[in-house]
Amino acid sequence: MAARYDSTKIRRVLAHVTAGHPTRPDSVLYAPQKPWEEWSPQPPGQYRFHHNDARESEITLEVSMRDIIENAKPSADSLHSRYSTDSTRTANDSGQTSNYGNEKGEKALPPPPPAPVGFWDRRLAKTRIEVLKGWLKITLMLSVFILTVLSLYWGALTHIDENISSLTVFVVDFDGMAPYTSTTPQVGPLIVKNTEARLAFPNPHLGYQTVPPSHFNNDPMNVRQEVFDFKAWGAIIINPNATALLQEAIQKGNSSYDPSGCFQLVYVEARDQDTIHTHVVPELKQVATDVTAQFGSQWTQQILANRSITRTHLELAPQALSPAIGFAEYNLRPFHPPVVLPAVTIGLIYLIIISFFSFAFYMPTHMKFLIPAGHPVLHFNQFVFYRWIATMGAYFTMSLAYSFVSLAFQIPFNNQPAPGSIPTHNPDAYGHATFLVYWMINFFGMCALGLACENVAMIIGQPWTAMWLIFWVISNVSTSFYALDITPKFYYWGYAWPLHNIVEASRSTLFGLHSRIGLNFGVLLTWCIINSLLFPFCCYFMRWKTMREKAAAAKAAQAAKGAVTGR
Repeated sequence: MAARYDSTKIRRVLAHVTAGHPTRPDSVLYAPQKPWEEWSPQPPGQYRFHHNDARESEITLEVSMRDIIENAKPSADSLHSRYSTDSTRTANDSGQTSNYGNEKGEKALPPPPPAPVGFWDRRLAKTRIEVLKGWLKITLMLSVFILTVLSLYWGALTHIDENISSLTVFVVDFDGMAPYTSTTPQVGPLIVKNTEARLAFPNPHLGYQTVPPSHFNNDPMNVRQEVFDFKAWGAIIINPNATALLQEAIQKGNSSYDPSGCFQLVYVEARDQDTIHTHVVPELKQVATDVTAQFGSQWTQQILANRSITRTHLELAPQALSPAIGFAEYNLRPFHPPVVLPAVTIGLIYLIIISFFSFAFYMPTHMKFLIPAGHPVLHFNQFVFYRWIATMGAYFTMSLAYSFVSLAFQIPFNNQPAPGSIPTHNPDAYGHATFLVYWMINFFGMCALGLACENVAMIIGQPWTAMWLIFWVISNVSTSFYALDITPKFYYWGYAWPLHNIVEASRSTLFGLHSRIGLNFGVLLTWCIINSLLFPFCCYFMRWKTMREKAAAAKAAQAAKGAVTGR
């Protein structure tokens, strides 16, 4: 016969018991307010209460008699709690038959986890060793990865001083041409001598090449055109008859004589603004300064020694005496406006990142076709085709959004083209169609970059995809944002990398530069085709790998369940 009890005290004690229960907070909060449907005495002096919660699984709480009588919170030694839906086990424990057994054959809930312990607890000794080994393994792997992959970026900037001579500069002397063949040239030979002497210097120097005027059909504008066509990084052009015009100005007192008409410095800034401003322009101006100073000293002595030149002539054309010669600077394509910088440099890194993360964003949506949630699953071969179409559609839309950013910040897309030999600000390569071409560059670039990321992500999975992203960004950046002409030859594979061709095509489109857009699109399209052909195989590989992992997990769970049942 069950003993009489004070229901108020029991409910208060149970409130204490359940309020500290770590595994069933849903029963914890509402236990005191639910009807307790069965209780029975248990030796030595314990009471067992059975309660069916909303999940129809039985909760068994053991509370000592002393806790009930004293209406106090039970101690750790007097409190034992467990879950059970096994009616036989409950009956055996209580000596009675429970009316609240597992009528539906539900599986028993797992026992509550063991209480937390300190880091140096002896029961964690084996775990500490396993964790330490795993930490050392991962740290060593990441360290090797850092040394290997980041070296690609640092390596691109090594030996630049030794490779500066790869930046070709034409030196073309038109001085002494008809009809002033009777005048002995002085300006042209002095500049040629200065640049050739620099080739023997041990210090870093540009790769000066003295080219005869006949190579350019005796036309200085053709020299500019070849610089524009990327045949050279710059040119020093000694203008026709520079010496004869100078002598004529001093002898006749030509007040309109302009010393800057003696020679030209020609370059294309928009080709690579960093290389131009760091290496090309400073040295070209140094040559001009040295030549002007050297010629000025010799010319002054020569004029003062010439008795036939009157003071009146010198007063009419003092600039013909000093500085006598000078240079004109022709930047065929200035890098302007500054807002273009992200579109051809750092902003393209985000194109890689967006292409990479689209895999993680879209995959849960795609997988709904393969999860039978009230509907049949899609044939896997059709699923592969759908995924490729959806991925290309996503790139098409996202590349348009990326291109709109440049348009929103007023990068010019409607200017008309201009001849390459004439300095022009902001010409667009394709006029009003420039934005459409720019969008297609970004679209094919995103396909080339993104499909490679999709395939690799399906092959290697997490967490290795993060390492792939780092490698993909660094290998593309190190071969795209720096002139490959001055990098070690090891990096020449960068000519075939996607980002290098995106940068080159974008520059030629936005600045009206010499175009190799056919080659650029050809490289990007090749990447797209190769990765599209690999895409189905990677999808099947990912499915095979996922099924194998699920089978292994099920096997491990079954083994664990068998071990628990065996006890």
